[in-house]
Amino acid sequence: MRVLITGAAGFLGSHLSDRMLAEGHEVIGMDNFITGSPENIAHLATNEKFFFYKRDVSNYIFVPGKVDAILHFASPASPNPLSPSGYFNLPIQTMKAGALGTHNCLGIARVQKSRFMLASTSEIYGDPLVHPQVETYPGNVDPVGTRAVYDEAKRFAEALTMAYHRTHDVDTRIVRIFNTYGPRMDLEDGRALPNFLKQALLGQSLTVYGDGSQTRSFCYVDDLIEGILLLLNSNETMPVNLGNPEEMTILQFAESINKIVGNKAGIVFVKEARSERDPQRRQPDISRAKKLLNWMPSIGLEEGIRKTIPYFKHRLGLG
Repeated sequence: MRVLITGAAGFLGSHLSDRMLAEGHEVIGMDNFITGSPENIAHLATNEKFFFYKRDVSNYIFVPGKVDAILHFASPASPNPLSPSGYFNLPIQTMKAGALGTHNCLGIARVQKSRFMLASTSEIYGDPLVHPQVETYPGNVDPVGTRAVYDEAKRFAEALTMAYHRTHDVDTRIVRIFNTYGPRMDLEDGRALPNFLKQALLGQSLTVYGDGSQTRSFCYVDDLIEGILLLLNSNETMPVNLGNPEEMTILQFAESINKIVGNKAGIVFVKEARSERDPQRRQPDISRAKKLLNWMPSIGLEEGIRKTIPYFKHRLGLG
């Protein structure tokens, strides 16, 4: 195939580019680097099947030649309010990527009769009142809160994707991505894993907000990419959850990180400075992915963390 990947220099986009190229496909990558990193795709510079264009997909985009599939992964995704690349500090760009970027990509898909995949998110469920989260749950989201710029951008993108599918018969896919980690993720992401792993590798105490009872589920990037490609090559047009269903508390997760790294500095509890509407529980129901795609994660937490450590050490200058 010949595929367009937006957000190709991002964490997931770069891994997706690698995998598509490894399977013999031709990849056109687009990114404007407001959150993606040139370093993530530097190794592809000499690949004859990889073509990169620095573009903001919320503006008019032109794709040279026919593409068989469009995978729209361009969007700020970091919830860290202190990070310049987080969506709290890029609110308008985040909403434009979800709205205008999705519209532009769907327009190309319609004209070229390409398959279109939207990278959606577990954040569309908000602070869920249903647990674990199933695809039929409409969510508990505040449309005017500070987190809404990301949540609602993705919710709108899903609605627009389904509108193009139903009105123009565009062949669409929607993947709802839960917490994913691995090499090339942003160390300043603001999520638990980069915070904890960075602190542990530096020999610092891990900072747990509140009592650590809030939960998350962590999926290694290779497992997620496998699920994404299975969905892309399926006939399923409704949203599908992809993530690791093994839920754990943040405290349990912090203890696991310290054990894997061998960090003796322990854990420090601080008064919770919870971001507005930050979900207290997060766990995907992946029944549909199992049934439709015969997919479930195969890489355990310890194995995944050990695969991620060399990248973090490199970025931290630890050798």
